[in-house]
Amino acid sequence: YMDVLEGNLSVGLGGGNPAQWRAVAEIAKEVKANHFNQAFCAVGWTRANLGTDEIHLNSMCAPCGKVGYVKISTGPLSKECAEPAIVPVDTAIAMIKEMGGNSIKYFPMGGLKCKDEMKAVAEACARNHFIMEPTGGIDLDNFREIMETILNAGVEKVIPHVYSSIIDKATGNTRIEDVKKLLAIVKELV
Repeated sequence: YMDVLEGNLSVGLGGGNPAQWRAVAEIAKEVKANHFNQAFCAVGWTRANLGTDEIHLNSMCAPCGKVGYVKISTGPLSKECAEPAIVPVDTAIAMIKEMGGNSIKYFPMGGLKCKDEMKAVAEACARNHFIMEPTGGIDLDNFREIMETILNAGVEKVIPHVYSSIIDKATGNTRIEDVKKLLAIVKELV
C-alpha cells in the first residue's frame, strides 16, 4: 500500500477507538505513512516512535458541551472516568504541540450537533496557527456548512474526515460521485 499510494496512507484508530492507541504507536515504528491518528494521551509516544517531525500526527479531542473547551480524556481508560478532563481549547493545542502533534482531531462531532463548540475550536486553531481535523457525522448535507464555519474562523489548514456517509452499504465501496461533489465544494470554498 505504501508503494502504490506513495506514502499517502492514514493510520487510524478504527472509528476513533482509543483501545487502538498502542497498535497505532507500534505501527509508527515500522510504517512511515504520511498521516497518523492518535488518542490525546499517546501523541508523545507515537511521535517518539515515528522518529521524525515530518510525518503528520493528530490528537483526538472531543466535544464536551462547553464552548471554548474540549475533552482531552480520550484514551481507553480516561474516556470512562466519571470526571472527564475538560480544558480550554488553547491549552489543549499547546499540549498537543508540546507532545509533537500537528493537529487537533475534533471527534465525535455528530455533524453539526456541536456547531458552536466546533466554531470555538476553529477560532482557537486559527489563533494558534494549528491544523483542524473535523470528524464524525460529516456528510454531503452538512459538509459545506462545516467547512465554511471552519474556514471563516481563519483556520489555515483543514483535514475533514468523511467516512461512512460516502460508502455504498451494498458494495462497501466509496461512492466516487460523492467524492467528486465534496471536492467541488472544497474547490469552491478555497
